Amino acid sequence: MRPSSSQPRWIHRALCVAIVAGSLAAPAAAQARTPVSPVGTLKQLSGKAGCVVDQSKPGKAGCTEVRALRGPAPFLGSRAVVISPDGRNLYVASSKSNAIAIFTRNASTGALTQGPGAAGCISQGGIGGCASGVGLIGPNSVAVSPDGASVYATAVGSSAVTAFHRDATTGALTQDQDGSGCVADAPTAGCVTGRALKGSDVVVVSPDGANVYVGAFFGNAVATFTRNTTTGALTQPADTTGCLAAATAGCATGLALLAPEGLAISGDGATVYVAAAESSAVDVLARNPATGALTQAADGTGCIVNAALSGCTTGVRISGANAVAVSPGDDDVYATSLFNNTVTSFTRTAGSGLLTQQTGTNACVIYVLAVGCSLGRAMSAPEGVVVAPDGATTYSASFTSGAINVLERNASGSLIQKRGRAGCQATSSVPGCTTARAMQGVSSLAVSADGRFLYGGSNKSNAVTVFKRVPASR
Repeated sequence: MRPSSSQPRWIHRALCVAIVAGSLAAPAAAQARTPVSPVGTLKQLSGKAGCVVDQSKPGKAGCTEVRALRGPAPFLGSRAVVISPDGRNLYVASSKSNAIAIFTRNASTGALTQGPGAAGCISQGGIGGCASGVGLIGPNSVAVSPDGASVYATAVGSSAVTAFHRDATTGALTQDQDGSGCVADAPTAGCVTGRALKGSDVVVVSPDGANVYVGAFFGNAVATFTRNTTTGALTQPADTTGCLAAATAGCATGLALLAPEGLAISGDGATVYVAAAESSAVDVLARNPATGALTQAADGTGCIVNAALSGCTTGVRISGANAVAVSPGDDDVYATSLFNNTVTSFTRTAGSGLLTQQTGTNACVIYVLAVGCSLGRAMSAPEGVVVAPDGATTYSASFTSGAINVLERNASGSLIQKRGRAGCQATSSVPGCTTARAMQGVSSLAVSADGRFLYGGSNKSNAVTVFKRVPASR
């Protein structure tokens, strides 16, 4: 769903810009003519409600101290923060705690609280007073099934995907340790052995809850699992439909699949999109809704790459493709690109799921001005990306800048950063942005279903930040 055509379209400026301390200086007269829309703007909650921080950093930034939150949202992993479909809980993959941190979410205020003991986290071997889990060395991404009954996490150190039962009342997680709660790339105690899971990086669940897909960074693959909708257990097909890889025995062969870092699935469940960092590509995988199997076309429509590659279409500014998101209504797809410091925009074709990169300054928003992009601020090393449920705003998390970028999305699906301080929330060292606390190494983002709150996982701050968001009027 794109923003309504009745909303104002923002004028892209490719000329007459100045880079001053990494920010865009627009003419004062132009700013006066076009007021900044409040829709999509962010304001961090005040006091300790504005962030939760691991207790190993007591009192840091005036945040609430919690457990199992060391190294959340690591640089390797673009979906480390997720909200349950009922909005009651927020789950965070904490790489250095070897844990999934569990928070109860106040739907009215957005504030987060953590339960005591096992109710507040699940960790490898139950360290830190958490519930006991397996296959949780270095968790880096997390997803919740549409029915809210199951939570899944990847763990790059374990090269595994883990499955948890979710208590719908408390949000607490438990894991079967008879092999049904974990699938690992190599024999691992408490896990069954799967394929193409080396360096498991990112996980998504299909909208019908029937399948789970895992991007394996070091395996250069996307692994496919059938999900038992009653128990949540995962089974990997034994034939080549169980994985799509650059070159792995027993898997179907795909194109431009080196180092998958990001995954997203369209709302209609027809297409899985992959951001492949080493291939500098956005891949388009068709999903069979009956079997969950993924296939990739080799006629140029199955991948868009930064440099010419046989079987793919050549795009622009997607070097080091990092994360990918699909807009509400399945109209557009957005990808962050680490080496180009960009958020790139693609138009999605309904039915086929095929992508066409936008052109001109609509093609991308970039940290340093370049042909074919509009200028962005505080966008060094963009990682996670998310589109708000109302479709009005896209947000990216910039790891090196320590910033959340606020990008207005117009009726064509193109993006431009909000002017002035409304365009970014960042650490105090970043000029031209609104100052926010506990934002060092921000990497993953989640927006509540009602569009009123945004959460960011900050790896170097050992924190999750909480922002109130202005949603579009209904």
